[in-house]
Amino acid sequence: MTADPPGAAPIAEPASADAAAPRRLRIRAEHIRDYGVLVAFAVLFIALSLGSAPFLSSSNLLNILYENAPLGIIACAVTLVVVAGNFDLSLGAQFALTEVCAVEIAIHWGVGFGLVTPLVVGAGCGLVNGLLRTKLRVNSFLATLATSFVYVGAATAISGGLLLSESSNTFLALGRDSVGSVQYSVIVFVALAALLQFVLARTVFGRFCYAVGGNRDAARLSGIRVDRIVIATFVIAGVAAGIAGLIEASTTGSGNSNDGTTLALQAIAAVAIGGTSIFGGVGSVWRTVVGVLFLALITNGMDLLSVNSNLQPIVTGVVIVAAVAISSLATAEGA
Repeated sequence: MTADPPGAAPIAEPASADAAAPRRLRIRAEHIRDYGVLVAFAVLFIALSLGSAPFLSSSNLLNILYENAPLGIIACAVTLVVVAGNFDLSLGAQFALTEVCAVEIAIHWGVGFGLVTPLVVGAGCGLVNGLLRTKLRVNSFLATLATSFVYVGAATAISGGLLLSESSNTFLALGRDSVGSVQYSVIVFVALAALLQFVLARTVFGRFCYAVGGNRDAARLSGIRVDRIVIATFVIAGVAAGIAGLIEASTTGSGNSNDGTTLALQAIAAVAIGGTSIFGGVGSVWRTVVGVLFLALITNGMDLLSVNSNLQPIVTGVVIVAAVAISSLATAEGA
């Protein structure tokens, strides 16, 4: 190797191709998982706006929120359960049980008790689920599947398999009255979604939920009381099911033990579509709300466009599979 001549400027090393090349934005699986539902929602919203004149009417948009308020309330709450690494398949059964209890108590004990009882019953159901998961170490999928049969059986026993009815104006106010053109149930849905989003994103409890769902053992070693966090998420989901059951009972003026048969699966589907990882540790309530509305747009759009209703479950199933697949890819990529 020859030395540089005296006084000569040192020869600069050629810049590497990587350093010279502009940085490229890489779209990863987690980006699609986290924000793909927003893009899909926007595309579907625009398509329906162009394809159906009645879609953009305020009455139709408010009706979408009104019809999906119970589902949205449950989906927002179960997001915390899933983020903490668990499932709750009993929410539909809790919905039916609390609905029946609301009407039964209102008939025999007064409307005031009828409005409070669903929340207490829902909290009790969630507590049972949480204890089964934490104290008996039963897998949450199996535990809540089993309790769903118990809760449906209890609802049938209370109602005797009959449709219970309550026509008090006070009892019907929550489900039927409104502030202007916005129903009370929609207001409850929006308020609860905002509250749970704040809790999950901005509080210590929310950070603990992410920690427990991300790595339960590491969370326990770091001093987090894992069992308490898990139980609390199930109780919150149970209370939400009670609120949704009360809204449904107030809307229809009746209690039916056969209601909510697919509600838990729809809620978890909305959670998955919204980008919450089914493996726990990742998720957001606001994206769950978008997932609920995305499913609602599919149903509403097909109805407005007179598409065969038999295609709706197929489309919904394809969307759910795609969401879960993207979540799995994102988790594997980040491992």
